[in-house]
Amino acid sequence: MFATLPGLIRLPFVMLLLAINLVLHVLPLFALTLVKVVVPIRAIRLACSHALILIAESWIAFNSLMFEWFTRTRWQLDGLSDLHTDGNYLVLCNHQSWVDIPVLQKIFNRRIPFLRFFLKSQLIWVPLLGPAWWALDFPFMKRYSKETLAAHPELQGKDMEATRRACEKFRHMPVSVMNFVEGTRFTPVKHDSQSSPYRHLLRPKAGGVAFVLNAMGDALHAILDVSIVYPNGPHTMMDLIAGRIRDIRVHVRELPINDQLRGDYEGDAAFRERFQTWVNALWADKDARITRMLGSPGSATAGD
Repeated sequence: MFATLPGLIRLPFVMLLLAINLVLHVLPLFALTLVKVVVPIRAIRLACSHALILIAESWIAFNSLMFEWFTRTRWQLDGLSDLHTDGNYLVLCNHQSWVDIPVLQKIFNRRIPFLRFFLKSQLIWVPLLGPAWWALDFPFMKRYSKETLAAHPELQGKDMEATRRACEKFRHMPVSVMNFVEGTRFTPVKHDSQSSPYRHLLRPKAGGVAFVLNAMGDALHAILDVSIVYPNGPHTMMDLIAGRIRDIRVHVRELPINDQLRGDYEGDAAFRERFQTWVNALWADKDARITRMLGSPGSATAGD
């Protein structure tokens, strides 16, 4: 609608609208969070939780609408037709850029239960957004380097304990739990340093996925395997806002969760080996799919 406006006009206008949208949604979100924290009545707290999700979905919907109005990005989306708002999902995705998050929010908003990410603990200090994520029950994780763990062995397992607490809370609410299985954004330098066997992906980290599946138990109904592709390469958030991303392609497939995917990853060596084999096969399939989605010579198109 407004994509033909000159960039000098369009970009500041989009930034202003995003800021206004943020403030208009965050202020009532904070007010409801205060009520939820202060009032000890369970029914009121549950009503506040429901209202907080409605506010967040409205916030995401308006952001997504602005990208449609102000950019010429072409979207190719496959696999969204059979999703349900009453089905709890574990969403597994490759990770290339911060743009992945608004992409996932746009395609899944009001199609599945509200999407929650495991966030680095430092992000809670992001102005307005950090407290908003906390209010919406996004779990914040502390990640420790090998050197820190070696110096402070008492910190071992703290991240898993935080995951367990988050999963216990999620068991009692409609939820979609998001996991970037590679643990970090893809770059050629990281790819080479890992000697990754995949063309388009880093090595997957199976432990976090196994832990969530086991901790959530039968509260999760299915896995959504998501592949995101930017044919012209990864982009920044500013590229998205400025309308410089020409194409975004997303493929989603639903996978069943059976008893073979649940077990003691830390304590059962046989289960750990089986689960790692399953995750590696999943990643090999994803790598081949991304090659097809990118339109390599002699390949099939996305959507299989």
